[in-house]
Amino acid sequence: MTHEDDPPDEISRIEAQIEELAEVSERCRKIILFSKTAVAGGVVLLLLMVLGLFGSSQVVAIGSIAVVLGGIVSLGSNISTLQQTMAAMSAAEALRSDLIGRIDLRVVSDKKF
Repeated sequence: MTHEDDPPDEISRIEAQIEELAEVSERCRKIILFSKTAVAGGVVLLLLMVLGLFGSSQVVAIGSIAVVLGGIVSLGSNISTLQQTMAAMSAAEALRSDLIGRIDLRVVSDKKF
């Protein structure tokens, strides 16, 4: 079935898709925030250790480096996913607008018969 067969059904399907994409983008934003926090926390912990304020432990150094690297990887991946999701949302919204524009709408008057 093409979108020209039944525009209201197609519009409903597109709106559901837009809602799904909005949920994905919100989830990506939360993960991006967490990733930034992890990177910042790992860098601060590493700096504190290098300056001697936290002690000198190889486990802490390796752990903080792992947190920084993991945060960077997660950040990059989710930024990319967010960009793709936003592009898909824009395309779906444009299609929805186009379908709404094709519907032959009638004006309902306030006159009582």
